[in-house]
Amino acid sequence: MTESAGHNSAVENQDVLLEASGVSLAFGSVQALRDVSLTVREGEITALVGDNGAGKSTLVRCICGIHHPDEGSFVFDGRGVAFGTPQEARDAGIETVHQNLALVEDLTVWQNLFLNREIAHGFGPLALLDRRAMKTRAAEMVSELAVNVPAVTSRVRRLSGGQRQAVAICRAAGFSSKLVIMDEPTAALGVQETARVEELITRLRDDGRAVLLISHNFDQVMRLADQVWVMRAGRCVAGRRVAQTTGEEIVALITGAQAA
Repeated sequence: MTESAGHNSAVENQDVLLEASGVSLAFGSVQALRDVSLTVREGEITALVGDNGAGKSTLVRCICGIHHPDEGSFVFDGRGVAFGTPQEARDAGIETVHQNLALVEDLTVWQNLFLNREIAHGFGPLALLDRRAMKTRAAEMVSELAVNVPAVTSRVRRLSGGQRQAVAICRAAGFSSKLVIMDEPTAALGVQETARVEELITRLRDDGRAVLLISHNFDQVMRLADQVWVMRAGRCVAGRRVAQTTGEEIVALITGAQAA
């Protein structure tokens, strides 16, 4: 794995939020990840690209506590971490927007935003949900991101694909997250909805968050990302600053037509 030369000093000195070092994972006889090392910096969009089966989603599942690597380590926000569950990763500030979005269609927007994070008065069996507070905060969360979503009392099943994606991003960004991981966030969207979701992604970066973006859309990667890491056959084979590469080079690195 190499990273292109010529970084400017601002990039070199920018804080690394997440560092993966030598991460390997096998499922039986299948080696899904092989000695993967990469970094994600604060206030940047970092893209992770590669063909199907390259190991991208497996690596993300290791980062957010779904899988546990056989070897290697992660440092997040300056300390070594080994998350046992996705909840531990969320508690540390890592939110993941999966392709299936994990939204409950029969619940409203505000109920989805506060699912498993309900605001309540009192303790134990006598605790009462503060619905007014959750609705108010949900409306603030949506408006802060300028999300094109109907009233927070709308049920998710009535939302378009782009609106659902926006709700999932809003939920990920609304609870002091430091890193937001997005797995193919615009794969099933039309042109206009894709543009709106891309605006949300750039807004997260502008707010100082780190975004790890998995995408097969190379035009999208070149538009949005600051850094791109290329995976092939379970390895991270190259890293490039987007300003110093081209879509053609990234494709060549993915296919192996160009050495790292």
